[in-house]
Amino acid sequence: MSKLNNIELIATSTFGLEAVVGEEVRELGYTDVRVENGKVTFRSDLSAIPRANLWLRSADRIRLKVGEFQARTFDELFEQTKKLPWSDWLPKNACFPVDGRSVKSTLFSVSDCQAIVKKAIVDHMQGTYNQSWFEEDGPLYRIEVALLKDVATLTIDTSGVALHKRGYRGLIGGAPLKETMAAALIRLSRWNPDTTLIDPFCGSGTIPIEAALIGQNVAPGMNREFASEHWPVIPKELWRQARMETHDLANYDRPLEIIGTDIDDEVLKVARLNAEEAMVNDAIHFQRMDVSQVRSSKKYGKIICNPPYGERLGEQQEIERMYQKMGDVFQALDTWSFYVLTSNENFERIIGKKASRKRKLFNGNLKVDYYQFFGPRPPRPNREGERRSGRVLSETAK
Repeated sequence: MSKLNNIELIATSTFGLEAVVGEEVRELGYTDVRVENGKVTFRSDLSAIPRANLWLRSADRIRLKVGEFQARTFDELFEQTKKLPWSDWLPKNACFPVDGRSVKSTLFSVSDCQAIVKKAIVDHMQGTYNQSWFEEDGPLYRIEVALLKDVATLTIDTSGVALHKRGYRGLIGGAPLKETMAAALIRLSRWNPDTTLIDPFCGSGTIPIEAALIGQNVAPGMNREFASEHWPVIPKELWRQARMETHDLANYDRPLEIIGTDIDDEVLKVARLNAEEAMVNDAIHFQRMDVSQVRSSKKYGKIICNPPYGERLGEQQEIERMYQKMGDVFQALDTWSFYVLTSNENFERIIGKKASRKRKLFNGNLKVDYYQFFGPRPPRPNREGERRSGRVLSETAK
């Protein structure tokens, strides 16, 4: 078991959000952290598997790194894979499908690499368990062989269903924003729960709901299951402790001012149902309203939104008129900060204002920009409020 007290985990990330995921990992109390393209790697003991799955808001998956080596031939791939400590993790009844990908590597046939890795693992397990056939009717261990520039990385997915599936969004509107992306947009805005937040294009409510979860320090994975919960190698007590931590640190009574508006009554019904499922409906006010009507008596606040992009032919003029209305709102709320995700490269010109900062991201496969317009700095919130603004306290890290 001593080997399992120093494991390497990979939190996979959407392109452009790696630094956000890295920050979240460090806030969980882990210090041996490397931020790379599409992933954040960190070391810890077994307790990090449940904690990372339960708490990370912007990561896509948590993968366990089993090994990494150079492989330019199928023989090298087979022999090096076979040497890895698979039996430390996989019981004899493990269900272990193999996925694969290859980028700029000599071994470019993904299907062949998958087959070879599968055979190598079976050979390893035959030697360990002294049996020739495995039923694979037990817990799921989805393995990935990823080849990049002839370096093979072998991992096991600990999450199961992707982390953006929080469990609250049974009903969705059109073109929904992933929950992980919504959480990242909020974190990039540096919103804190003492500040009013408005999403004037809230759709099915993802941004307001994720903000409420952050504001009340509710772990995003609290109400779902993970593949690794069923792994015998991880003591049930670690999962019990990790889930108890999520309940101990949640602050459901924290008052928040989060407003979601939209012009579609039907989609607002969906948003209210989703918020109720996430148990944050009391923290969010949903209202039917055109973006041109958005106003606030509060001197400071943040607007965070993912407005329609108008990708279809013939929609562009309508979208531009909508963006112009947004520009009028910006002028009316001139002490607020605004954060807008859009694929429209002319957004600044249309609204007549240059962004303070622009960040390139991907919403699914679509290249988008996150336009950030900074208002004047509001008075500093009290330290206790800031301390509890969606962050796990580092002293809870194992």
